[in-house]
Amino acid sequence: MHGRHVLVVDDDAGVRHLLRRCLEAAGATVSEADCAAAARAAIAERSPDLVTLDLNLEDGDGLDVARDIRRTSALPIVIVSGKDDVIDRVVGLELGADDYITKPFHVREVMARLHAVLRRSGDSAAPGRADDAEAVRLDGLTLWPQRFEVTGRDGAPCPLTGADFRLLMAFVGHPGQALSRDRLMDLTGGGDWAPLDRTIDNQVARLRKKIERDPANPRLIRTVRGVGYRLVADVRLTTAEAAPDRRA
Repeated sequence: MHGRHVLVVDDDAGVRHLLRRCLEAAGATVSEADCAAAARAAIAERSPDLVTLDLNLEDGDGLDVARDIRRTSALPIVIVSGKDDVIDRVVGLELGADDYITKPFHVREVMARLHAVLRRSGDSAAPGRADDAEAVRLDGLTLWPQRFEVTGRDGAPCPLTGADFRLLMAFVGHPGQALSRDRLMDLTGGGDWAPLDRTIDNQVARLRKKIERDPANPRLIRTVRGVGYRLVADVRLTTAEAAPDRRA
C-alpha cells in the first residue's frame, strides 16, 4: 500500500482517525472527508487511488457519491458502513463498489481487503504501465486491462463501471467456458459479499446492454441453463501501441 493515496469518507471522526492511523502505518497517504460535498471536492482535487465510503453522511447518501464516481471513473470504492442489510450490499455492489465492509469491523480485515482491492485494480494506475499493456479484442470491442477502459465498435469509449469491467474480464479470461454464478462472484472479488444469484444476473444484464450488438438477443454472453453464463467469442491479445485518446 506504500505510495497509494486513500480518501477516507466518514462522518464519524473516530472511524476516520482509526483508518488514517492504520493506512499511514502501511505507507499510504490519507485524506479525510466528513460529508458528501467534501468527498466530491477531494476526489476532484486530489485524485486518490481508492475511496472508503460511508453511506450515512450528514449531507447526503454515500450511494449517491458512489454513483457520481462511477459516471466518470473506475476509481476503486470500498463501502464501509453500519448498514448490514443485504439490499444495501447488493445496491452498493451494483453501483460499482469494489467491496462492502460492515461496521463494526476488525482493522486487520479492513486492511487486508483494502489491499486486495488495490492489488486487483491498482496496477492499472501504475505510472508507465498503461502504454505497454496488452489490449484484448473481441467482436469489434477493444479492452485495455491496464486502464479499465473499453473502446466500442464505433471507436468511442464504452461507459463501463469498474464492476462491469471486472465481470467482462472474468469472461475474457475463460472464453468458451460455462461459468457458474458462484464462480463469477469469486472471479470478480464478490464471493463474500452477497450470495444471491440475482446479483450476477443483474450485472450480466447490465453488461449485455453495453457490449452486445443486440442486447435483446445476446450473442457474446450466452446463458447456460442450469449453470450460469459463457462467453462465445474469438478473444485476441495484442500489444497496445497506444491507449485510446479520451481528450476532447
